[in-house]
Amino acid sequence: MLRSKDANRAMPPPDTMFSAQQINIPTELPGIPKQFTKAAIRTQPHDVLQWSAAYFSSLSSEETLPVKERLEMPVATQKTDTGLTPGLLKILHKQGEPLFLISFWEGITLLGDIMNAKAELEQRWKELCLPMEQLNSIIELGNFATNIVWIEFLALGSSALNGTITTSLKCACEILTADPEGGAARIPFETFRFLFTYLNNFDGEMPQDQIDSYLNSLKEEAKQQFGMVQPLNFTGLNKPKLPN
Repeated sequence: MLRSKDANRAMPPPDTMFSAQQINIPTELPGIPKQFTKAAIRTQPHDVLQWSAAYFSSLSSEETLPVKERLEMPVATQKTDTGLTPGLLKILHKQGEPLFLISFWEGITLLGDIMNAKAELEQRWKELCLPMEQLNSIIELGNFATNIVWIEFLALGSSALNGTITTSLKCACEILTADPEGGAARIPFETFRFLFTYLNNFDGEMPQDQIDSYLNSLKEEAKQQFGMVQPLNFTGLNKPKLPN
């Protein structure tokens, strides 16, 4: 029988090599795999290894983690051919908040200055294991070049998930709001005005005079809510009907 030349070499006693006194276990170590496992279950990435690399990279650099706030179940309004979900779109928004942040001053939304490099968005998209053809489709639809106006991209992303302007606007409100999860999902009226007008430019189902009338009516309602609009304002039973 062949024997390794090291076979007769005595092995160190287990209590000498693996005793608690000799091995230093970082206090934060037990919590890291636990939180990682919870995040992976909640986010359900298609490519666990690719997503894991992005997770730990963000963790080490103290950036926003690519993690959903809650586990998502398929909804009836979501298209079956899309990898994007409201939760993933919200991750993209939160990750890019320093770049995408919408500033408000006296009710005016500074939309034109909020841009993000296309390459940065593509990287974030890949880290979430989303299909590149879907990103390219949104970019082509929005006619985006090197820079991307995030509020426009968010509007088209919300539209890609939903079948109507109403549900798209509701999705955008839930992503942009500063309200807690499950809250009223309020956003400034001027932000809603931009989203509504922008999306209607693509659907074109509502004539301009009807758009103006609808927005004027909603603005009066927003004045009673400190200039804010919430989904309840445009999805209630007695509200002006938006295009289907």
